[in-house]
Amino acid sequence: MSKYGPWIGGALGWAFGGPIGGILGFAFGKIFTEMGGAAEAPQAQHTNRRAQPGDFAAALIVLSAAVMKADDRVMRSELDFVKEFLVKNFGRAQAEQLAALLRDVLKRPFALREVAEQVRFHMEHPKRLLLLQYLYGIAKADGQVHSKEVEVIRRIATYLGISDKDRASIEELFYRLKADPYTVLEIAPQASDAEVKKAYRRLAVKFHPDKVGDLGEAHREAAREQFIAVQEAYEQIKSERGFK
Repeated sequence: MSKYGPWIGGALGWAFGGPIGGILGFAFGKIFTEMGGAAEAPQAQHTNRRAQPGDFAAALIVLSAAVMKADDRVMRSELDFVKEFLVKNFGRAQAEQLAALLRDVLKRPFALREVAEQVRFHMEHPKRLLLLQYLYGIAKADGQVHSKEVEVIRRIATYLGISDKDRASIEELFYRLKADPYTVLEIAPQASDAEVKKAYRRLAVKFHPDKVGDLGEAHREAAREQFIAVQEAYEQIKSERGFK
Protein backbone atom coordinates (compact mmCIF):
# COMPACT_ATOMS: atom_id res chain seq x y z
CA MET A 1 0.00 0.00 0.00
CA SER A 2 1.36 3.44 -0.86
CA LYS A 3 2.17 5.92 1.89
CA TYR A 4 -0.79 7.93 0.55
CA GLY A 5 -3.33 5.29 1.36
CA PRO A 6 -3.67 5.08 5.17
CA TRP A 7 -4.52 8.71 5.89
CA ILE A 8 -5.87 10.28 2.72
CA GLY A 9 -7.76 7.25 1.51
CA GLY A 10 -9.17 6.45 4.94
CA ALA A 11 -10.19 10.03 5.64
CA LEU A 12 -12.02 10.65 2.38
CA GLY A 13 -15.77 10.40 2.22
CA TRP A 14 -17.92 12.16 -0.40
CA ALA A 15 -14.88 13.84 -1.97
CA PHE A 16 -13.75 10.57 -3.53
CA GLY A 17 -16.82 10.51 -5.74
CA GLY A 18 -17.81 12.92 -8.49
CA PRO A 19 -15.48 15.46 -10.16
CA ILE A 20 -13.08 15.74 -7.21
CA GLY A 21 -12.74 11.97 -7.06
CA GLY A 22 -11.87 11.87 -10.76
CA ILE A 23 -9.15 14.48 -10.31
CA LEU A 24 -7.67 12.86 -7.23
CA GLY A 25 -7.93 9.43 -8.81
CA PHE A 26 -5.70 10.66 -11.62
CA ALA A 27 -3.17 12.02 -9.13
CA PHE A 28 -3.23 8.87 -6.98
CA GLY A 29 -2.75 6.68 -10.01
CA LYS A 30 0.19 8.73 -11.22
CA ILE A 31 1.83 8.67 -7.79
CA PHE A 32 1.32 4.93 -7.38
CA THR A 33 2.72 4.21 -10.83
CA GLU A 34 5.84 6.29 -10.16
CA MET A 35 6.34 4.39 -6.90
CA GLY A 36 6.19 1.07 -8.72
CA GLY A 37 2.82 0.09 -7.31
CA ALA A 38 -0.54 -0.54 -8.86
CA ALA A 39 -2.19 2.50 -10.45
CA GLU A 40 -5.16 2.22 -8.16
CA ALA A 41 -6.39 4.87 -5.75
CA PRO A 42 -7.33 4.01 -2.18
CA GLN A 43 -10.99 3.58 -1.49
CA ALA A 44 -12.95 5.99 0.64
CA GLN A 45 -14.16 4.67 3.97
CA HIS A 46 -17.04 7.12 4.51
CA THR A 47 -20.01 8.03 2.38
CA ASN A 48 -21.99 10.36 4.65
CA ARG A 49 -22.79 13.92 3.65
CA ARG A 50 -20.92 15.58 6.51
CA ALA A 51 -17.43 16.69 5.54
CA GLN A 52 -14.57 14.63 6.98
CA PRO A 53 -11.13 16.23 7.46
CA GLY A 54 -9.96 14.38 4.35
CA ASP A 55 -12.89 15.77 2.34
CA PHE A 56 -12.00 19.30 3.42
CA ALA A 57 -8.37 18.69 2.44
CA ALA A 58 -9.37 17.30 -0.97
CA ALA A 59 -11.58 20.31 -1.73
CA LEU A 60 -8.84 22.62 -0.52
CA ILE A 61 -6.23 21.07 -2.82
CA VAL A 62 -8.37 21.17 -5.96
CA LEU A 63 -9.64 24.72 -5.40
CA SER A 64 -6.11 25.85 -4.51
CA ALA A 65 -4.94 24.65 -7.90
CA ALA A 66 -7.67 26.65 -9.63
CA VAL A 67 -6.60 29.90 -7.95
CA MET A 68 -2.88 29.27 -8.39
CA LYS A 69 -3.33 28.70 -12.13
CA ALA A 70 -5.66 31.69 -12.60
CA ASP A 71 -2.93 34.12 -13.69
CA ASP A 72 -1.20 31.52 -15.88
CA ARG A 73 1.73 31.10 -13.52
CA VAL A 74 2.39 29.35 -10.23
CA MET A 75 4.52 31.42 -7.86
CA ARG A 76 6.90 29.98 -5.28
CA SER A 77 5.30 32.26 -2.67
CA GLU A 78 1.91 30.66 -3.38
CA LEU A 79 3.34 27.17 -3.01
CA ASP A 80 5.00 28.18 0.25
CA PHE A 81 1.73 29.64 1.56
CA VAL A 82 -0.14 26.43 0.77
CA LYS A 83 2.59 24.26 2.29
CA GLU A 84 2.65 26.35 5.47
CA PHE A 85 -1.13 26.13 5.77
CA LEU A 86 -1.09 22.37 5.24
CA VAL A 87 1.65 21.82 7.83
CA LYS A 88 -0.19 23.94 10.38
CA ASN A 89 -3.54 22.28 9.81
CA PHE A 90 -2.63 18.67 9.01
CA GLY A 91 0.87 18.10 10.35
CA ARG A 92 4.11 17.79 8.40
CA ALA A 93 3.71 14.18 7.26
CA GLN A 94 0.19 14.68 5.91
CA ALA A 95 1.20 18.04 4.44
CA GLU A 96 3.87 16.31 2.35
CA GLN A 97 1.24 13.93 0.99
CA LEU A 98 -1.15 16.74 0.14
CA ALA A 99 1.60 18.83 -1.45
CA ALA A 100 2.47 15.90 -3.71
CA LEU A 101 -1.19 15.66 -4.74
CA LEU A 102 -1.30 19.40 -5.40
CA ARG A 103 1.68 19.25 -7.75
CA ASP A 104 -0.12 16.68 -9.88
CA VAL A 105 -3.50 18.41 -9.74
CA LEU A 106 -1.85 21.62 -10.99
CA LYS A 107 -0.99 19.78 -14.21
CA ARG A 108 -4.53 18.59 -14.84
CA PRO A 109 -7.39 20.63 -16.34
CA PHE A 110 -10.75 20.28 -14.63
CA ALA A 111 -14.22 21.80 -14.64
CA LEU A 112 -14.16 24.36 -11.84
CA ARG A 113 -17.92 24.76 -11.58
CA GLU A 114 -18.55 21.03 -11.23
CA VAL A 115 -15.89 20.73 -8.53
CA ALA A 116 -17.18 23.71 -6.54
CA GLU A 117 -20.78 22.56 -6.81
CA GLN A 118 -19.79 19.16 -5.46
CA VAL A 119 -18.28 20.94 -2.47
CA ARG A 120 -21.41 23.08 -2.09
CA PHE A 121 -23.69 20.06 -2.01
CA HIS A 122 -21.71 18.15 0.60
CA MET A 123 -19.95 20.71 2.79
CA GLU A 124 -21.55 22.80 5.52
CA HIS A 125 -21.70 26.57 4.94
CA PRO A 126 -19.19 27.57 7.69
CA LYS A 127 -16.57 25.28 6.18
CA ARG A 128 -17.18 26.76 2.73
CA LEU A 129 -16.57 30.19 4.22
CA LEU A 130 -13.30 28.93 5.68
CA LEU A 131 -12.29 27.56 2.27
CA LEU A 132 -12.97 30.94 0.66
CA GLN A 133 -10.92 32.73 3.31
CA TYR A 134 -8.01 30.41 2.57
CA LEU A 135 -8.26 30.97 -1.20
CA TYR A 136 -7.97 34.73 -0.76
CA GLY A 137 -4.82 34.08 1.25
CA ILE A 138 -3.28 32.26 -1.72
CA ALA A 139 -4.04 35.17 -4.04
CA LYS A 140 -2.32 37.59 -1.67
CA ALA A 141 0.68 35.36 -0.95
CA ASP A 142 2.96 36.96 -3.57
CA GLY A 143 2.01 40.48 -2.51
CA GLN A 144 0.37 41.26 -5.83
CA VAL A 145 -3.24 40.22 -6.23
CA HIS A 146 -3.95 39.53 -9.89
CA SER A 147 -7.36 40.47 -11.27
CA LYS A 148 -7.69 36.98 -12.77
CA GLU A 149 -7.23 35.45 -9.32
CA VAL A 150 -9.97 37.65 -7.87
CA GLU A 151 -12.24 36.74 -10.78
CA VAL A 152 -11.70 33.02 -10.22
CA ILE A 153 -12.26 33.29 -6.46
CA ARG A 154 -15.48 35.23 -6.98
CA ARG A 155 -16.69 32.56 -9.39
CA ILE A 156 -15.81 29.88 -6.87
CA ALA A 157 -17.75 31.78 -4.19
CA THR A 158 -20.82 31.85 -6.44
CA TYR A 159 -20.52 28.15 -7.23
CA LEU A 160 -20.08 27.41 -3.51
CA GLY A 161 -23.37 29.16 -2.77
CA ILE A 162 -21.71 31.96 -0.79
CA SER A 163 -23.58 35.25 -0.95
CA ASP A 164 -22.02 38.38 -2.41
CA LYS A 165 -22.18 40.02 1.01
CA ASP A 166 -20.36 37.17 2.74
CA ARG A 167 -17.78 37.08 -0.03
CA ALA A 168 -17.24 40.85 0.13
CA SER A 169 -16.87 40.69 3.92
CA ILE A 170 -14.04 38.17 3.62
CA GLU A 171 -12.48 39.86 0.61
CA GLU A 172 -12.39 43.23 2.38
CA LEU A 173 -9.88 41.94 4.91
CA PHE A 174 -7.40 40.85 2.28
CA TYR A 175 -7.33 43.76 -0.15
CA ARG A 176 -7.57 46.85 2.02
CA LEU A 177 -4.87 48.20 4.34
CA LYS A 178 -7.70 49.23 6.64
CA ALA A 179 -10.87 47.23 6.22
CA ASP A 180 -14.14 49.13 5.94
CA PRO A 181 -16.15 48.09 9.03
CA TYR A 182 -19.48 48.41 7.24
CA THR A 183 -18.42 46.07 4.45
CA VAL A 184 -17.13 43.58 7.01
CA LEU A 185 -20.51 43.69 8.79
CA GLU A 186 -22.33 43.46 5.44
CA ILE A 187 -24.33 46.66 5.97
CA ALA A 188 -24.53 50.16 4.49
CA PRO A 189 -22.97 53.17 6.29
CA GLN A 190 -26.51 54.53 6.64
CA ALA A 191 -27.61 51.54 8.75
CA SER A 192 -29.23 52.38 12.07
CA ASP A 193 -27.59 51.49 15.38
CA ALA A 194 -30.13 48.70 15.78
CA GLU A 195 -29.24 47.32 12.34
CA VAL A 196 -25.54 47.45 13.21
CA LYS A 197 -26.16 45.43 16.37
CA LYS A 198 -28.33 42.94 14.51
CA ALA A 199 -25.69 42.48 11.78
CA TYR A 200 -22.98 41.93 14.37
CA ARG A 201 -24.98 39.27 16.22
CA ARG A 202 -25.79 37.48 12.96
CA LEU A 203 -22.18 37.43 11.72
CA ALA A 204 -20.76 36.54 15.13
CA VAL A 205 -22.81 33.35 14.93
CA LYS A 206 -22.07 32.72 11.24
CA PHE A 207 -18.28 33.07 11.58
CA HIS A 208 -17.89 31.55 15.04
CA PRO A 209 -14.84 29.21 15.12
CA ASP A 210 -16.87 26.46 16.77
CA LYS A 211 -18.73 26.05 13.46
CA VAL A 212 -15.64 24.26 12.08
CA GLY A 213 -14.53 22.72 15.36
CA ASP A 214 -14.88 19.16 14.09
CA LEU A 215 -12.05 19.83 11.61
CA GLY A 216 -9.59 20.34 14.46
CA GLU A 217 -8.11 23.14 16.55
CA ALA A 218 -5.86 24.47 13.77
CA HIS A 219 -8.87 25.04 11.51
CA ARG A 220 -10.71 26.73 14.36
CA GLU A 221 -7.76 29.09 14.70
CA ALA A 222 -7.89 29.96 11.00
CA ALA A 223 -11.62 30.62 11.22
CA ARG A 224 -11.07 32.84 14.25
CA GLU A 225 -9.46 35.51 12.03
CA GLN A 226 -12.76 36.40 10.37
CA PHE A 227 -14.58 36.20 13.69
CA ILE A 228 -12.14 38.69 15.23
CA ALA A 229 -12.49 40.95 12.19
CA VAL A 230 -16.26 41.06 12.75
CA GLN A 231 -15.74 41.95 16.40
CA GLU A 232 -13.24 44.69 15.54
CA ALA A 233 -15.53 46.17 12.88
CA TYR A 234 -18.37 46.31 15.39
CA GLU A 235 -16.20 47.93 18.05
CA GLN A 236 -14.97 50.53 15.54
CA ILE A 237 -18.51 51.52 14.55
CA LYS A 238 -19.56 51.62 18.21
CA SER A 239 -16.65 53.91 19.01
CA GLU A 240 -17.33 56.21 16.05
CA ARG A 241 -21.06 56.46 16.82
CA GLY A 242 -20.76 56.47 20.57
CA PHE A 243 -23.34 53.80 21.38
CA LYS A 244 -23.01 50.82 23.67
